[in-house]
Amino acid sequence: MRIEHTLDELHSAATQRWWMQLFAAFTRCIIAVGFIPPSIPKILHKPFTSLPDSNPVGHYFNALLGTGYYYEFIGWSQLIAAILLLIPRTSHIGALLFFPIIVNIAVLTNAVGFAGTWLVTIFMSLAGVFLVTWEYDRLKPIIFFTRRARTRKFKLQIVLIPLVFAVGGIFCGIFAWSIRLGNLPNYFGTTLVLVALGAVFGLVVAVHYWLMPAGTLVNAPDSAPK
Repeated sequence: MRIEHTLDELHSAATQRWWMQLFAAFTRCIIAVGFIPPSIPKILHKPFTSLPDSNPVGHYFNALLGTGYYYEFIGWSQLIAAILLLIPRTSHIGALLFFPIIVNIAVLTNAVGFAGTWLVTIFMSLAGVFLVTWEYDRLKPIIFFTRRARTRKFKLQIVLIPLVFAVGGIFCGIFAWSIRLGNLPNYFGTTLVLVALGAVFGLVVAVHYWLMPAGTLVNAPDSAPK
């Protein structure tokens, strides 16, 4: 794989330089320091800002505070990402967790016009890109490796799998009728729709199962025949 080998060489050339290694350590630590303080008020369910609802930023964070444990969940996610980044053995997991969080924050701060912070979050997002690419060697199996075998086939699977989900639609319709879910005017018609949707969904599952690779990884260093 020419692309894989090229990326391997570029990554190796970058990560073997001491000043790049020092910069990676600095970036991990500064990101962690930047994530821990904002996570504490969220975990303690305290207001993140004192801005009024008339301000778009204050309106957003006051509404976010009212979401209950979701607000705390965001704080715990930030704290866990920071801790994982600080531990070299788990830094790749921390980078993968940190990146979507900071990109979401960057989009938010730009959308509501959070003065000053929007620029900081953009730089933090770029730092997230750097940290993910730094972990290329530990993340490359996601892109370049595939599994050796296919799933085990059985007779009439392309028919039986959709049939099972279609029957599941009948039980869902009966359940909806038994609890008067949504006060639907016609539960029989709803059941027919659920059966049809179940069959279509089952067909998607069947095709995915038929094409899905399984077994050990091809090209992985520890998967070569012995």
